[in-house]
Amino acid sequence: MITLIKNGQVFTPHSIGKKDLLLAGGKIEMISDHIPIPSDFFSCNVIDASDSFVVPGFIDSHVHIIGGGGEGGFKTRTPELMLTNITKAGITTVVGVLGTDGTTRTMESLLAKARGLEEEGITCYIHTGSYQIPVKTLTESIQSDIILIDKIIGVGEIAIADHRSSEPTIEELSKIASAARNGGILSGKAGILEIHVGDGKDKLSLLHQLVECTNIPIRQFHPTHINRNEELFKSGINYALRGGYVDFTTSTIPQFLEEGEVKCSKGLRVMLEEGVQIENITFSSDGQASLPFFDENGDYLGLQIGKVSSLYQEVRDAVMDEGIPLEVALQVITSNPAQVLKLSHKGNIKEGNDADIVLLNKDTLQVETVLAHGLTMVDNGIPLKKGTFE
Repeated sequence: MITLIKNGQVFTPHSIGKKDLLLAGGKIEMISDHIPIPSDFFSCNVIDASDSFVVPGFIDSHVHIIGGGGEGGFKTRTPELMLTNITKAGITTVVGVLGTDGTTRTMESLLAKARGLEEEGITCYIHTGSYQIPVKTLTESIQSDIILIDKIIGVGEIAIADHRSSEPTIEELSKIASAARNGGILSGKAGILEIHVGDGKDKLSLLHQLVECTNIPIRQFHPTHINRNEELFKSGINYALRGGYVDFTTSTIPQFLEEGEVKCSKGLRVMLEEGVQIENITFSSDGQASLPFFDENGDYLGLQIGKVSSLYQEVRDAVMDEGIPLEVALQVITSNPAQVLKLSHKGNIKEGNDADIVLLNKDTLQVETVLAHGLTMVDNGIPLKKGTFE
């Protein structure tokens, strides 16, 4: 299928003005001021984007694609994520993770789900491991998992500063990070270490120690849930000012915000005002994870489910409510996660990249049309391609 997107205001995510895009073979083949509609030698799907902003497909770097949770017992294990939940949110690339439960949720199931989502039309990668250490892998080696299994690009989410973690020491975490880094170097992948940060009093101290006491670069780590509370958020600012990546979690509930969680859209503005470089900030949804809440003794009280739709909603709020330019806000779910994950063919609209494209309504900034690998998945808000069991 050859698709021509005409007359759209294109954000790469940086604004380049009104352009036409030619998509073919799942790639962006041409970007030009004017590309004529072919009429004689092949058929072409033409999309009029005159009333749209044309932006890169969104990357959600932390999603529980096979479900998560279980903190309240077996009945609280959340269900698998469906294709249209992803595509309607403008997401064309996801990274699947396990979480608290590395026993009934397995790496084999995670890999199978990732391949299933790819068969349904989007791009999916995964990390090896879960909250706990020793890390449960597919090949019995972190390094081998990353080198030998195409879908595995890093490790995580390993939990720190959380009562559900394995309380890893600096020595244990440094060995995990080293194995991930070496696997990444040898395979040309990110080898990133995805770090779940809880609301414990030690916050990011373990990562600061690792950077100070080992030779592992600060950008080998991707700490997430950085907006969990005000104290962690402030610690995240200091960490980012040292050059580290920080990741905001967009899924939330009113209770969390009332208890001090920092809303992502506001947090983005504050971090930029504090001098953090936009390239150091990413958003992820924690989609399909459980959002459990506990009492002061750590006893489970209840939960809700994270939504991938929250990913772009917080970016939109950053533009509409916080006054952040669209081309800046977009980076946290496009070019920035592509950089962190070393996905050079994702996150930017440029010739040769994957044809993952989202059309936003110019007035409302709502997601209207979504293309993954050049194929239209959502048109005017209506999914054209559904998952196998939808």
